[in-house]
Amino acid sequence: MSPDLRLRPEDRVGGGPVQPAKPKSRAKPARKASVKTGTKSAKAPASSRRARPRKPAKRRRGKGGGIGRTIGRLVYLGFVLGLWALIGVMGVIGYFAMTLPPPEELAVPERPANVMVVAADGTVLGNRGETGGEAVRLFELPPYLPQAVMAIEDRRFYSHFGIDPVGLARAVFVNFTAGGVRQGGSTITQQLAKNLFLKPERTIRRKVQEVLLALWLEHKYSKDEILEMYLNRVYLGGGATGVEAAARTYYGKSAREVTLAEAATIAGLLKAPSRYAPTANPDLAEERAQTVISAMVDAGFISDDDAKLALISGAEMRPQTPGEAAGYVADWVWEQVPSFIGEVRSDIVVDTTIDMRMQNSAEAALVRVLDEQGAEKGVSEGALVAMDTSGAVRAIIGGRNYVKSQFNRAIKAKRQPGSSFKTFVYLAAMEAGLTPETMRNDIPVSFGDWSPGNYSNKYRGPVTLTEGLKDSINTVAVKLTAELGTERVIEAAHRLGIRSEIPNNMSIALGTSEVTPLELVSAYVPFASGGYGVVPYVIRRIRTTEGELLYERSGDGPGQVVSPYAVGEMNYMLKQTVADGTGRRAGFDQWPAAGKTGTSQEYKNAWFIGYTAYLVAGVWLGNDDGTPTKKVTGGSLPAEIWHAFMAEAHEGLAMADLPGDYQPRGNEPMVASGETQPWMQDPASQTAGYDPSAQVRPAAQAPARNGLFGQNGFFKRLFGG
Repeated sequence: MSPDLRLRPEDRVGGGPVQPAKPKSRAKPARKASVKTGTKSAKAPASSRRARPRKPAKRRRGKGGGIGRTIGRLVYLGFVLGLWALIGVMGVIGYFAMTLPPPEELAVPERPANVMVVAADGTVLGNRGETGGEAVRLFELPPYLPQAVMAIEDRRFYSHFGIDPVGLARAVFVNFTAGGVRQGGSTITQQLAKNLFLKPERTIRRKVQEVLLALWLEHKYSKDEILEMYLNRVYLGGGATGVEAAARTYYGKSAREVTLAEAATIAGLLKAPSRYAPTANPDLAEERAQTVISAMVDAGFISDDDAKLALISGAEMRPQTPGEAAGYVADWVWEQVPSFIGEVRSDIVVDTTIDMRMQNSAEAALVRVLDEQGAEKGVSEGALVAMDTSGAVRAIIGGRNYVKSQFNRAIKAKRQPGSSFKTFVYLAAMEAGLTPETMRNDIPVSFGDWSPGNYSNKYRGPVTLTEGLKDSINTVAVKLTAELGTERVIEAAHRLGIRSEIPNNMSIALGTSEVTPLELVSAYVPFASGGYGVVPYVIRRIRTTEGELLYERSGDGPGQVVSPYAVGEMNYMLKQTVADGTGRRAGFDQWPAAGKTGTSQEYKNAWFIGYTAYLVAGVWLGNDDGTPTKKVTGGSLPAEIWHAFMAEAHEGLAMADLPGDYQPRGNEPMVASGETQPWMQDPASQTAGYDPSAQVRPAAQAPARNGLFGQNGFFKRLFGG
């Protein structure tokens, strides 16, 4: 073993045992020692500096202490940031709140008024206005309808304060996990606030205002009131605003009567009205309704058995009205209402004169004939008007298909009536003293450059006026107009109800002056009523939904406009038109009926206007663009439609004859040397100031010149003109 040569403590200079070293101190090291040399100090020698003890190291802290301080700092930082965020949010809210009216000035805007149009039997023909349906009270609805809405839109509606934090958090989570918008966090109150006060824009400002307004609504109104307002103002597709309008649109019934399946379908529309409308996507609508029903079960609104029954029964689509053409009636009524009661400020009900059986029969007859023969005959459109002898419109069809065209040709389309205008020529002749047996010569005639011919291009020589009218001979009508003077014919037409302007020229004898179907039909009513004129009407009564009467029709019209004797003469001649004249295809079941065909130039318009003791009806066929048909005459398709409609309309009625008792007395000779009148021998004399009316013998029974437009007529007396 090698000897230990290391120095021992005893061997050191100064000997003695060595004291154990003291532990290092935490205290700061002393300042550097200085060695005084004379008057100046000097740094200690290097050996002294090396012998100085080293600076003790700081003791490291344990892990627990460091994490605690970090958490504390984070909590503090979070508190500060949260406080500043709160201040920022409050500032933003305050800023946008300043853009709203003061709470005391806020008011829920009035819901746009609805006009419900109903037939004589109470059938709803349609709703007009911005909403498409009347407002309903919450207590009037079956409970499952508002429950369906809450189940799919806002289950905690009755428990939150206008904003649903739980629903909002769920929507945020679902949307975040789905990577897109799958759910909305808006409550029913928020949606109502948006619909009532705000524009459909996606901005922070609008969202903040929506929240503030929702809080205001919750403070101002009860939950039931908020839910009722929402159900009456939410848009549900198809032009329907509110559940009542939706129920009428999709199921043809009131929201008060919908089934559970129908209620679920309506509630399902809230997500996307166009996409889930049963009229557009029935499969998607059904799928969405099933989702709503499941949500109702989850929310505890209905039982499993109720859900199963609803899923089995389903929701069957029904038309809004019994027929599409009812839309023409509803539109016409909507246009007239302000003239009776002024501005419509609340929901009203308008009772009309429409007979639903006649309305449906008229539509069916018109559409069937056009579908079967329209394309072949080159005719695409038609119109029909029917009214009773008081002027009450019982049916009105404004076109072939209301959905495709809402233009009401029955009341707005002015067309040449053709030979159906000849009735007024012959009436003027009867009033001037001629009779149905009066003779006229059917021969070519000219007036300057105008030479009207007959439809057949043939001439029959001497004929009675009855033959001239029933066979629609043009030359006879023109000669009568020349004899009587155009003014007398125009006055007769206006007196009976033609309101359109009639130009003062000879061609009016052949129906070149344009009229609407409505006014032409009303002008034929005096022949069915015994000489009494009418002002056609469709509105019987207007009332509020609470039952307050706003308007009710009264009055008898303009009174007698044609003498009973002249009515008898005209009915005698016009009955022959249906019996064996141009309108023979219109006759039905031996009913005493009369009428007149009409075909305008180039076959552009075809008419049949006819009547019984109960009803007057007129049919027009043609094309909207005025193109000619393929030789459709008034005695063909229009007479067929008239026949089909009138036969059904008269089912169950007791047969009655037309007014007037005229017995033919045999043919009369031509009046005042008819064969030698200057216009017959020298057509050019018509331009030389000849007055043919001077050749007509005085009327045996002239009617009173009052009527609608005469000197003492109805409108003159009404407006003091």
